[in-house]
Amino acid sequence: MTSAGATGLKRAVLVLLSAVLLAGCVALNRFHGYIPPDEDLARLVVGQDTRETVTATIGAPVSSGMLSGGDFYYVQSTFRHYGPFAPQETDRQVLAVSFDSDGVLANIERFGLADGRVVVLSRRVTDDNIRDTTFIRQLMGNIGRFDAGSLIGDE
Repeated sequence: MTSAGATGLKRAVLVLLSAVLLAGCVALNRFHGYIPPDEDLARLVVGQDTRETVTATIGAPVSSGMLSGGDFYYVQSTFRHYGPFAPQETDRQVLAVSFDSDGVLANIERFGLADGRVVVLSRRVTDDNIRDTTFIRQLMGNIGRFDAGSLIGDE
């Protein structure tokens, strides 16, 4: 190979390697969840629609309230993935559809990422009262601690 050909090959490899490295630094947006479109929400009538008609009109909810006959919640989030860094949530929309005690549509509310609150989880651990004891040590410690009468059903 001539020196001009080797230089051209090195340059092509360098350009290709640079393009691959730069492509790895492009931000990617990922969308999770489902929020019904505004056109479908406009077809709902507060005080008239029921759980069944809401499900038929805008689709099944992502989750519902804990109690039987609870409210419907639709959640959509956007996450930004950038290179090797942890994904970052850039947008969240929560649509809360509430019903009265008869199952009739009572209210529709929309919340965004700014409306959310951070909930601190408790990291307490319940003590098991077993101090540095292995399974074998527990098993061996129980030898001789039973009553033969309990094995044969004698009361």
